[in-house]
Amino acid sequence: MKRGYGRCSTNETKQDINRQVRELKAAGAEEIYLEYEHGDAKVKPQQALMFEQARQGDTIITLEVPRLARSTQQLCQIIDIVREKKLRLEIVGSITLDCRSGHADPMSEAFLQLAGVFSQLELAMIRERVRSGMANAKAKGARIGRPQTTVEDIPASFLRHYPSYKAGSLNVSELARVCELSRTTAYRYIRLLDS
Repeated sequence: MKRGYGRCSTNETKQDINRQVRELKAAGAEEIYLEYEHGDAKVKPQQALMFEQARQGDTIITLEVPRLARSTQQLCQIIDIVREKKLRLEIVGSITLDCRSGHADPMSEAFLQLAGVFSQLELAMIRERVRSGMANAKAKGARIGRPQTTVEDIPASFLRHYPSYKAGSLNVSELARVCELSRTTAYRYIRLLDS
């Protein structure tokens, strides 16, 4: 079976994962696992599920190495799983690591690990630029962080569904979903209304 894996770092309102779905299907993926999780997160539930459900001889398809992992250590762990389960890992249009015989071509494995190093480097550079930009803005007097939220800032849709949450008809995840908010934002509004 060909199993596709797609990942975006933020939620569906900020990043569109549909491009990955289309390209994974075009590459032959029969089953696709998707998640919104940061690349260097230690736990990626859908990725873990995919590897758990993968059977010997299956192909794992992803579009880029950073979709799998932004950490060289995590990528090496994935390579070990691919080898142990005798899978084939295909980075579309790039590197294929075929371990269906129980071992990998050393050159393919080395190139995959090298791609992981560059993926981790890219993430570190992005974070450094963000830190530098924030320090520069702060030095110019800008206020860093989210603007202060008040009860007046809470949208009407949240206020409409909040009583259902208080009555126990909705949990926080459901409340956030019906209001098209992140859970973090929902918790922030709840704290404001409960204080």
